[in-house]
Amino acid sequence: MRALVLAAGLGTRLHPLTLARAKAAAPVDGEPLARRTIRWLVSQEIDDLVLNLHHRPESITAIVGDGTDLGARVRYSWESPVLGSAGGPRHALPLLLDGVLEGAGTRTFVLVNGDTLTDVDLHAMIDQHRRTGALVTMALIRNPRPDKYGSVLLDQHDIVTGFTRRGAVPPGIDGFHFIGPQIVEADVFEPLPDGVPSESVLEVYPKLMAADRGSVRGFVGTWSFQDIGTPADLLQTSLDLAAADGRADRPHRGRNVRVADSARVTRSVLWDNVTVGDAATLDRCVVADEVDIPAGAAYARSAIVRDGADLVVTPLDR
Repeated sequence: MRALVLAAGLGTRLHPLTLARAKAAAPVDGEPLARRTIRWLVSQEIDDLVLNLHHRPESITAIVGDGTDLGARVRYSWESPVLGSAGGPRHALPLLLDGVLEGAGTRTFVLVNGDTLTDVDLHAMIDQHRRTGALVTMALIRNPRPDKYGSVLLDQHDIVTGFTRRGAVPPGIDGFHFIGPQIVEADVFEPLPDGVPSESVLEVYPKLMAADRGSVRGFVGTWSFQDIGTPADLLQTSLDLAAADGRADRPHRGRNVRVADSARVTRSVLWDNVTVGDAATLDRCVVADEVDIPAGAAYARSAIVRDGADLVVTPLDR
């Protein structure tokens, strides 16, 4: 079975860090999201992968390549303009279905968001998908933050009956949170015109559900879920991963990082080629590639990116 990793998004909520890299290339505790996602898929015996690309594509291809060092085969689906959560899979179908007519492959594939980390059991999810005959199976947990995330509504058979915006779940009804992985049939996207932007939850899935009750289902569990939506999320997840590895408050740093002996860096994420000058202080910051922190400068709870000759400094709590 093949997988498509959705990595073409603009990463608007992660700005200004996406001035430096595509969202899927952003390092979390020292390792880019795309590489973490690929390693997870390979651990689940899914190693024939397609990544879709649009914004800052070179930042992804440079750190993933052909996937050999991760035990995978990686190919790329290029988008211009960005085609969305349904248009992207439609455009990638020739790669995902390559060889199917000759019998080497399947019209079922895994669809994964490139900006979330999870431990969903894909083998069990695929088994349920095949057993129920669904066209789409979505990995769900009980919504931990209905005020922050929209909800997926289910009936007693885990059939998806609707989607709500954040804060809009009716009283007395449990809402579920979609955490990224899906098992999908190519038939869902094949009728769409290629090269035309389209969204799955907003457009395609409601039409499927109206035409065939039970075509979209939930796979519910207590899976872990880490959203890397904002710079604050990226920092917190990096700190959480470091703590779990016995490195409390000390996330892994990128390559060629130089911190002056008199500088103080606490609870911060430093990407590649970062220099921190004498007597500078960084506390709870995310510092992107090629940034030089001047001697004596002090930043706290900020995302810091180089834009030409200037530094863009954005509060994490905006």
